[in-house]
Amino acid sequence: MPFNTCILFVFIGIQTLVFSQVQEVNPPDYIKTINFKGNTPESQLPVLRLGEYLILEFDALNGNEDDYYYKITHHNFDWTPSNLVRSEYMEGFDNQRIRNYENSLNTYQIYSHYKLTIPNNQTRKLKVSGNYLISIFDSYGDLVFSRKFMIYEDKANVGVTLKRSRDIEYIEEKQRVEIVISPKNLLLNNPKQTVKTLIVQNNNLNTAINNLEPQFTIGNQLIYKYDIESSFWGGNEYLFFENKNIRAANTGVQSIALEDIYHNYLFTNFERASRPYTYNPDINGNYLITNIDADNSNIEADYVWVHFSLLPNESFKDKSIHIYGNFNNYVIDESTKLSYDNHTNRYHGALLLKQGFYNYKYVAVNANGIIDEGLISGNFYQTENNYKVLVYYRDLGTRYDKIIGLGEGSSVNISN
Repeated sequence: MPFNTCILFVFIGIQTLVFSQVQEVNPPDYIKTINFKGNTPESQLPVLRLGEYLILEFDALNGNEDDYYYKITHHNFDWTPSNLVRSEYMEGFDNQRIRNYENSLNTYQIYSHYKLTIPNNQTRKLKVSGNYLISIFDSYGDLVFSRKFMIYEDKANVGVTLKRSRDIEYIEEKQRVEIVISPKNLLLNNPKQTVKTLIVQNNNLNTAINNLEPQFTIGNQLIYKYDIESSFWGGNEYLFFENKNIRAANTGVQSIALEDIYHNYLFTNFERASRPYTYNPDINGNYLITNIDADNSNIEADYVWVHFSLLPNESFKDKSIHIYGNFNNYVIDESTKLSYDNHTNRYHGALLLKQGFYNYKYVAVNANGIIDEGLISGNFYQTENNYKVLVYYRDLGTRYDKIIGLGEGSSVNISN
């Protein structure tokens, strides 16, 4: 092969590596309960105002008291690396050891609880808005896991309204998001090219809708009133259980057993897609760590094997069934998969979870890996869902995508 051709191949490979979209890396089995939040008690998709603090907590169940380090990188709207150097988006340093950790207290499952707060003495400030990725490494420099978060500036009002679908075929099943963006003392030049939007349902980036262009403008307002492009499946209210007292059956827990650690057996669930919608308040797939007997749930809440069961249905044929929720960042893998037991005529699965209050649902995955959230739970336009809308702006000649506004809406008062 000619030398010039070799150089070309190497250059193309480097370009592909440098400009590829970044994906979140899921943790190994011994890392549990990654709690990523701002000023809220429960975990969430962190969307923080510029200057607010960020908290990342997680447990390591291997009992080694390992050292972990963090790095923070800035990204464009499409999650390719931005052109900013570290000193342009960060005041201070990253690649620092997480110094705040405690070992579990009075628990059957030993673990070390790690807590990182940003800003801190080393990472004093994140200076610009936009997309960020925080990556956690071990002392050997190997990547353990990573998580996305966003920082926004309050430079635009973002109105979010929830409507029923205009498509007659899905009018009972989908919810449509309408957006009005009103900049504050800011001129949005050529908005069809410079303004981008991200719509997130229930803090789940996997189902987010991105990059809708404004349909029209009224004065300085940008208006989005799409029929299909901004529609989400309504889903159903999440199922839930609470095991803040693992020695007694709580909400959703049918029985308990103590072996090496506690086991909680939940009541058997069933397919809800063919049944009428019933309002049942939830926290939209989220979870909250709590222990009724503890002063500090971070280190005194124990880990429990939670056993799930689901009655079979003809619609499940040739599909794999999984437990789904924010407890593992909506990840589908072998640990969340249920297996069918001919003896009990039920699907069964178990997850090792920290004591608390959890939302969950069952989803089906077909042979192509496509997730069908509504096959088991159903899709209903009445379902209460939370929506976040982030507005990105890159003015002509600038080098990164700012987030200039955040809007939130709920379908609790959805209208036609």
